[in-house]
Amino acid sequence: MEIIRWVLIGIIALTSVFTVFFVLLNKGKGGGLSDMFGGGMTSSLNSSGVASRNLVRLTVGTIVLWVVAIIAYALLLRFTAA
Repeated sequence: MEIIRWVLIGIIALTSVFTVFFVLLNKGKGGGLSDMFGGGMTSSLNSSGVASRNLVRLTVGTIVLWVVAIIAYALLLRFTAA
């Protein structure tokens, strides 16, 4: 069980970093912090609709994997605690 615990912690850490990275890569919709900190400068990077959709899918997939890992870790702690 100790190996599973460490694997889940690793997955949680990696998906946390990737989630922050992917969220920052996504194009801002305007009117928020993305405009305040120069969000308009990256508009040329996200000009492709397909690339933007794929980035959103990758972001959502990473977040779903993070949530599943958190739930699995909580269940592991709950049912293996003495």
